[in-house]
Amino acid sequence: MLKLHVFTYNPFSENTYLISNAANQCWIVDPGMSDETEERELFDFIAQEGLTPVAILNTHAHLDHIFGVQPTKKKFGIPFGIHRDEEFILKNAPYGAAMFGFQFKDVPVQDFFIEAGASVALGEEDSVQVILTPGHSPGSVCFYSEKDGWLIGGDVLFAGSIGRTDLPGGHHETLLKSIREKLLPLPDSVSVHPGHGPATTIGAERRSNPFLAGTF
Repeated sequence: MLKLHVFTYNPFSENTYLISNAANQCWIVDPGMSDETEERELFDFIAQEGLTPVAILNTHAHLDHIFGVQPTKKKFGIPFGIHRDEEFILKNAPYGAAMFGFQFKDVPVQDFFIEAGASVALGEEDSVQVILTPGHSPGSVCFYSEKDGWLIGGDVLFAGSIGRTDLPGGHHETLLKSIREKLLPLPDSVSVHPGHGPATTIGAERRSNPFLAGTF
């Protein structure tokens, strides 16, 4: 069984996740800490819980989801992975930062690529499936634990909303297609843990998300 822990960071109120197993190994997903106080909160929690980070997995490489990647790599000496279609977004993070009035010089470099459709193992008994869901950004992925009934969705699907598509690499119809073909077929009971805001379920969004009317 995998456990989820959520922390909300930076001026964009981005959700950073820890995924841990019974052996206290963990992945850090979308580390968005933007100052030393936020870094200390996450790192202290990891220490207090006796967790051993093994990798950083990112749903995508927009600025608010990568603020904390470099400090996390430095702290734990662990590799950082994105989908290969996010490499362009990652490399252009300083330009994205400038759009929002930020300076971002310490841009991380990916250590490996996350493959669409892959099953990524944490320890010997647990894994998540990688679902490619472009539209918000070219290589957005979701991490799905069928056994545990949850999905980390990045900025693809929110409670009552969907991801924005007006940033470089975004495309509205592609995003709707990703949600319709990749996420809505999942069971209604699957909990969706997004990159911003509260958790929801596939069923709740299927029934009442105004952006999805007529898409299935």
